[in-house]
Amino acid sequence: MWGGSAVTAAMVVAEFIEMGISTVMKAAMSRGMSQFVYMFYSNALALFILIPSSFIYYRNRPLPKITGSIICRILFQAILSCGLQITMNTGVKYGSPTLYAAMTDLTPAFTFLIAVICRMEKLELRLQSSQAKSIGTIVSVGGALFVTLYKGQPIALSLGLETTSSLHGPLLGIISSNWILGGILCAASALILALLLVVQTWILEDYPAELMVTCITCSFVTVLSAIVALIVDNNLNAWILKPDVGLIAIVCSAILGVTIRSVIYAWACRKEGPLFTAMFKPLGMIIAIILGVSFLGDSLYFGSVIGGIIISIGFYTVIWGKAQEDKMSEDETNVNYDSSFSPKVPLLQNKNEDNV
Repeated sequence: MWGGSAVTAAMVVAEFIEMGISTVMKAAMSRGMSQFVYMFYSNALALFILIPSSFIYYRNRPLPKITGSIICRILFQAILSCGLQITMNTGVKYGSPTLYAAMTDLTPAFTFLIAVICRMEKLELRLQSSQAKSIGTIVSVGGALFVTLYKGQPIALSLGLETTSSLHGPLLGIISSNWILGGILCAASALILALLLVVQTWILEDYPAELMVTCITCSFVTVLSAIVALIVDNNLNAWILKPDVGLIAIVCSAILGVTIRSVIYAWACRKEGPLFTAMFKPLGMIIAIILGVSFLGDSLYFGSVIGGIIISIGFYTVIWGKAQEDKMSEDETNVNYDSSFSPKVPLLQNKNEDNV
């Protein structure tokens, strides 16, 4: 079984944090907050938390030597992180946290594809494990398209009954253009997140200091997000913070999201790798539905439910194929280990003959 109980529990907490933040962020943007200003303030506030935290944590701990190569990788990670936040925030604005959760279920499939391209994963279609991973990836993409292009009828969860809406949900020609745009942006965020997890694992293999990596990355993202926000949203009124849900969203994102969640993701990548970290994304779908319906008054749509189920089936097919592949590798290792000893000649006799 992948991962220790501590890493598993931490990733479950991280998914609750992510879906909770996207719910509060949606509420703030529904009241007029700019997603670009939100991104800058969140990272800037998080930086004031990460810098003293890093100083205290590494005060009595030796830090690995940082090189120019590591800095360049972290800068690349920061660019990906900035792109991830832009696509995610805008996707949630035009769609919903539930749509975002459904589309990020594509992250494990994208992670697998990127790993194959980078030769981190093997793809041999003769093997059942490779067939499962390939089919699962295709099914996940199909489920994501279903969520985006078919919204379906709203479902009244409180009564467990359908609403009085038409039984035939809106199809491609009727569905809101904002919903489609939101789905595309959320799918893009899933792809960027997959790249980010792979790059982060690559960094931490050579520089195993997740808190420091998070702090440096946040510094770069703060500068990048400031540039983007000033170019895209030059309305000075958008930069004025008020004591409302927008301020709450920024504080929650800075403390829980940019700081705690990012460190958890980095730690999980270092301990178990990018695919393990990505495999918890389907859990976010359930959390987003509960939070969205409970706190935002969102309707649960039939298309999101069916699409989420399809994506989850594809995802767990990929995971099953990966588990089978790991089992085969372990069996091959055991066979090679056993064959290294002669079954006919005792070990002590071999040792005595070598000394002759």
